[in-house]
Amino acid sequence: MNKYLDRLVNGLFKENPIFVMMLGMCPTLAVTKSAMNGIGMGLSTTAVLIVSNVIIAALRKHIPEKVRMPYFIVIVASMVTVVELLIKAYLPDVNEALGIYIPLIVVNCIIFGRVEAYAAKNSVGLSLFDGIGMGLGFTVALVLIGAFRELLGAGTVFNIRLMPESYEPISIFVQAPGAFLVLAMLTALQNKFKLPSATNGTAKKSELACGGDCAHCSAERFASFHNSASDSSIKKESIRKED
Repeated sequence: MNKYLDRLVNGLFKENPIFVMMLGMCPTLAVTKSAMNGIGMGLSTTAVLIVSNVIIAALRKHIPEKVRMPYFIVIVASMVTVVELLIKAYLPDVNEALGIYIPLIVVNCIIFGRVEAYAAKNSVGLSLFDGIGMGLGFTVALVLIGAFRELLGAGTVFNIRLMPESYEPISIFVQAPGAFLVLAMLTALQNKFKLPSATNGTAKKSELACGGDCAHCSAERFASFHNSASDSSIKKESIRKED
């Protein structure tokens, strides 16, 4: 497969930031009351991700290693400010719907994850397509979650009624708890059908993901901590006996 096309497929399917990597959960849960909100947030993040990736890839050889994170923060924050001002000027309805979550794109772990793990190490062309792929993957995930919540919570998708007039909307799905319920259901389906996901240990291991299997990982960490604590206690006891 063409390496540029592979970056698009990677972001959409192989390492989808929401469904596979489980990154950027805050905006995912907060703004997906409707499919339209999902598009607004997804495309805003995509624009920031694409431009940030391109700029950082172009400057990667001139950015000192020790201060790379401040450089990344300044670049990403500048792009978020530009996007926010454009949305306020030309899309006031979107700005009102998304509110504080537009400026909060600057701390989205998807953005910093990609610029640190990919754009800072690869060419401008590959970084451009990586940003497009990851951004579109994020957007598609938000739209799917938003459409599902809107359909159950209001009987519409993109404000188009799909449910019969007799349908009684389940209002909890357009409230905060509904976001957790929908994400949990979609994750459960992924695990049921053994689809790649960071929650069932089948996500592709990378610099951004450990590959999942959180329960096993926690068990290993507990065992390691317990063994370390035991060794420490034995050493202390030995020192006391020697004294």
